[in-house]
Amino acid sequence: MKHAKTLVALALSSSLVTAAASAETLRLLTWGGYAPDEVIALFEKETGIEVKVTTSNNEDMISKLRATGGAGFDLAQPSQDRITGAQQAFNIYQPIDLSKVEASQMIPSMLAATKANTELNGDVYGVPHVWGTSGLVVNTAQAKDVKDYTDLCSSAYEGKVSYRMKRPTLIGFAYAMGEDPFAAYSDPAKYQAILDKVEAKLIECKPVVKTYWTGGDALINLIRSEEVVAAMAWDAGGWKLNRDNADVKFVAPASGALGWIDTFAIPRKAKAVDAAYQWINFVMQPEIAAMITEAAGNFTASQGSDEFVNEVAKAQFQESFPPADLDNIKWYPAVPPGLEEMEGLALDRIQAAN
Repeated sequence: MKHAKTLVALALSSSLVTAAASAETLRLLTWGGYAPDEVIALFEKETGIEVKVTTSNNEDMISKLRATGGAGFDLAQPSQDRITGAQQAFNIYQPIDLSKVEASQMIPSMLAATKANTELNGDVYGVPHVWGTSGLVVNTAQAKDVKDYTDLCSSAYEGKVSYRMKRPTLIGFAYAMGEDPFAAYSDPAKYQAILDKVEAKLIECKPVVKTYWTGGDALINLIRSEEVVAAMAWDAGGWKLNRDNADVKFVAPASGALGWIDTFAIPRKAKAVDAAYQWINFVMQPEIAAMITEAAGNFTASQGSDEFVNEVAKAQFQESFPPADLDNIKWYPAVPPGLEEMEGLALDRIQAAN
């Protein structure tokens, strides 16, 4: 990790955050890799606040906070599409005080998307942290013309493409076909019309597809062997393949990559609220955020943090996501009841079609 001297200076600087007047504990409910030991050590040295980490996932976070009415933790990290539904049902979070968040440290488009997708009754319940996308993984030596999801239907690549029979494929193809599926979430009839259009397209595409992949390792092997030259997949998988074969790249589709964001959200009965805001502002500093990227394998919404990761990851990120493609990411909003059942039926019909 470069800039070691800078990190030491960060740890010693009193200008970054206000040190706690007395010993305090921040209880963090998060994902593996989001609070690496070296970051915790820097934060504890800077603030005097002890950090206790409980690793979790979306379902477990909701379960834990629901059981206590929002007590037991001071900061949680649910995905942005898992906040408003849980808040409406269980009242487990408190609104974010945006005046206490150093928003200038965050990529503006990601902050705006997270605020919009976690807003409820005029209050915002989350700000962005770690994110990732699905898009296209392409062997550019053999499939240089693949620029959007629907290019996976090209007869030029018959028997050499792959994608999953899952909802991201439905949504990605919808965008590539000129639709806005997320905007239709509130209109089931309109959403069904979009699904019908995508269903017909994916049935038409079936002869071109080598296989519908179900596991990341299987897809990686197909691309490494060059049995598949273009696929819909995650950015991290594409970058992993790129380290072995420079021709294989993760490409943000012309219609927009599909993105998820894991947020910062404050439980309703948090005790160390000020410490929670100190942690948010501390870890969103570019140099600190880069340390989290190295540990977690995904980038954060910290503005400019890509400049501080290892040179390989930096080059991959900047090639895959120039600013226009970064701002064109389609972030998953909360899914209204009933839509996933509609999608499931469409996927079943595609699978069954001859």
